[in-house]
Amino acid sequence: MSEHAAASEAADQGYLLDNQQTEAGIRFGALSELFDPVTFRHIDEIGIGTGMRCWEVGAGGPSVPRGLAERVGDTGQVVATDIDVSWMREAAAGGTIEVLRHDVAADPPPPGGFDLVHARLVLVHVTDRARALRNMVQALRPGGALLLEDADPGLQPLLCPDETGPEQRLANRLRSGFRELMAGRGADLAYGRTLPGLLRAAGLDGVRADAYFPITSPACAVLEAATVRHIRGLLVSEGLATDQEIDRHLANVASGTLDLATAPMVSAWGRRTGS
Repeated sequence: MSEHAAASEAADQGYLLDNQQTEAGIRFGALSELFDPVTFRHIDEIGIGTGMRCWEVGAGGPSVPRGLAERVGDTGQVVATDIDVSWMREAAAGGTIEVLRHDVAADPPPPGGFDLVHARLVLVHVTDRARALRNMVQALRPGGALLLEDADPGLQPLLCPDETGPEQRLANRLRSGFRELMAGRGADLAYGRTLPGLLRAAGLDGVRADAYFPITSPACAVLEAATVRHIRGLLVSEGLATDQEIDRHLANVASGTLDLATAPMVSAWGRRTGS
């Protein structure tokens, strides 16, 4: 099976925001701007440094693999995996980053053991989340850390938390349609809040967690516009919005007058015991 066919099949089986559309690259850039500072604050607190080996699960874009590669240096290694690696090919330049097509819920972990396994905004979309989590824990070296970061739209479901007028009401109705499409593809909209308990149940030590969601960042507007364009056809075909409503919403987003938010991203981390 070709890489493109495998990615398309995976998208048909459930993933709403597949990597084949141009908007995917725009979304990766916006997510990087919004969440990379949070991700790398946690990674630096965990203590990832020279010579270590890291597995970036469902990497999507190149920003996190590159940041990990800077930390582990020439003597370390970063394995970046996804069901569609088309946006990561350039990240492999230089030799520190190995890019692999891989399904974390279906394939065995890459061999060798890792000092860090990280997945951001991945498991919420994976149907067999329990198997994916087991695979990631299995891949840890003794003392290695697992950092999971996932959305919890149920904790804060609104695109415009301050719903003051028709523009905000339209934005929140389209966000509700997006959540409905996600749930229909098997996404768990309350998954983020479960991460600390899941890590403890997996036997990890020193589990900690926090949550973050931005409001009014310019990247929120970029992310929203790209996401709506990405799923526009489904919003219309499923009767969740009309083309006219989508055009009006995109114009409202472009105007810069909406205070847009994301769903909270819950970050949880812990270490595998043993020696």
